[in-house]
Amino acid sequence: MLIRLSPLECRLRASQELCLPHGFELQRGQHWCIFGGNGSGKTAFVQLLLGRIPQVRSALTYAPDFDPAENVCEVSFEEQQRLCALDNRFDISEFTDSAHDAGTSVECLICDGPVELADADQLESILDLLDINHIRKQGIRYLSSGQMRRAMIARALYLKPALLVLDNPLESIDRDSAERIQVALSSWVSDKNATLFMCRRQQQLPESMTHGLLMRKLKIMEQDGYKAIKEKVPGFILSEKRVLSSSELPGPCAGRKPAEMPPGCENEALIALRGVNAAYGEKLIFTDLNFEMHHGDHVLLEGPNGCGKSTLLGLIDGDNHKAYGQQVFLFGRRRGSGESVWDIKSRFGVVSNDLHNRYIKGWRVLDVVVSGFFDSLGLYDDSGASEAACAKAWLAALGLTELTREYYHELSFGQQRLVLLARAMVKQPMVLVLDEPCVGLDDYHTQLLLSMVDLIAGLGRTQILFVSHSDDQTPSCINTKMLFTDNESYKKSGDCTDKATAPRSTVNIHR
Repeated sequence: MLIRLSPLECRLRASQELCLPHGFELQRGQHWCIFGGNGSGKTAFVQLLLGRIPQVRSALTYAPDFDPAENVCEVSFEEQQRLCALDNRFDISEFTDSAHDAGTSVECLICDGPVELADADQLESILDLLDINHIRKQGIRYLSSGQMRRAMIARALYLKPALLVLDNPLESIDRDSAERIQVALSSWVSDKNATLFMCRRQQQLPESMTHGLLMRKLKIMEQDGYKAIKEKVPGFILSEKRVLSSSELPGPCAGRKPAEMPPGCENEALIALRGVNAAYGEKLIFTDLNFEMHHGDHVLLEGPNGCGKSTLLGLIDGDNHKAYGQQVFLFGRRRGSGESVWDIKSRFGVVSNDLHNRYIKGWRVLDVVVSGFFDSLGLYDDSGASEAACAKAWLAALGLTELTREYYHELSFGQQRLVLLARAMVKQPMVLVLDEPCVGLDDYHTQLLLSMVDLIAGLGRTQILFVSHSDDQTPSCINTKMLFTDNESYKKSGDCTDKATAPRSTVNIHR
């Protein structure tokens, strides 16, 4: 026995109570899949087991040789945020001649210390298993979300904890990487360790688990052997379906005029990239990229982890300074021709992993949504009743009315994602940038979001720029596709004489 939890009812907040009427026991050799939708209580349950909810520690019993602070390795969005924040805290780039600090490398993260002291054979084996040898020297602050996830799983395999906690590890992962992670986790499973695997989507159900439990509304509904639980998942998924209509979508905020094209640019492309390059140091991401997005275009960006999709979005929406000096035209004007970054942001609505990572604690849901009018991380400007009314209308359209007064950081990951969509839409942007927006959403809310995107596109005021790895997570409105082809296999083959400056990706555009 590693962990024993007595039956209990635990109040998490004024309106939420976690109910575990039969308790729970985790033994070595048991590998549990915890399945439930958004807000079902999966994360709260695991946090309770790890002793992070102080008021119920008396209900917990740990094995004498097990300490959650020492013998647990976690792969989760929250842990990713913590590692990135720690790395940024020691960023010294502004004090160096080159204005560059690589930060914590992937191999140092995996070894949890100096590489010189690591088990070289074990490190090489894990790097090859997860196909991250080519980024071993790269700083974690420069990784894509999917690459960071693989690095964290490699870290867990290297450290060999007694308990591995996985919070939806297949999110933000391309197909090839997902297969490698499944193989890696199969090699992890043994009778000497234990696993808690949180899952919210049926297609991401893991292999090699031994036990499973189903959660709904902060309560364990059923626990059994994994095969029996897996067979019950299709019937357990929420059956109610909201049929959305365009009449449910809020209109523009009273007293605020939606963004328009600058005077004299009405017939210009919304976005135009001509011969654009992007690189980090000597590492070239893509070269000579040409693309135009016009009114009526709804674009899908598709490609493997680390190929440059998020870099491209940064060039477009104003977050990446590498656009200056290049042929990047936004809403009829060339970047750097006198517009401010706020002029650019006023025409974009954004939902992304980077925004999700940077949003700080302490704001209520309504404040987060209203902050979309000002493109700020938190609400610092004066807002009125009209902005609040518009924000509430978007929350209602997404079925989040009851969360209006809750604190954003206390919501489940998927609920936070939907709140960010409401934040992006309150100002009726000309271009809605959705960088893997379905990350963190269960099956029901994924379909709800995709239906909402189709309705937004159908109104004709907002064009869609959508990033996704999965065929079943793409809205129907898409009519243009940018396909990033990973050149990493070409670089590995030895055919390229200058690997450092070879493009990471090539881009094909299909209309």
